Amino acid sequence: MKPITAAAKLGVYLPATPEEFQRSALTRDELDALRADPPQWLVELRRTGPFPRDVVAQKLGISRTGLARAGVGEALDAEQIGALLADPPEWLVRERHTQAKVLAEKQRLRDRRED
Repeated sequence: MKPITAAAKLGVYLPATPEEFQRSALTRDELDALRADPPQWLVELRRTGPFPRDVVAQKLGISRTGLARAGVGEALDAEQIGALLADPPEWLVRERHTQAKVLAEKQRLRDRRED
């Protein structure tokens, strides 16, 4: 598989990976091996980032669309995410509220289908 696909499956930001990882295709077995026994660079990336947009959105409790509306285009690391969570700007509070409403509506629809 392409490096971008492997990075997405591993939940890491491709430009932050080692050059060798970025240049080579991986097999499913190699990907499984990285998951089972991650090298130090992968452990460190998963811990401190920088993180891809979907991981940033998840850690902030908002959608990827919410990140785009806020103008957050670059990858963020753990320190930057921690700072946003410690002192949330208005856009983050608003987007978290929006995300909570969306999730509540999804749950309401799920419950309705079950009845």
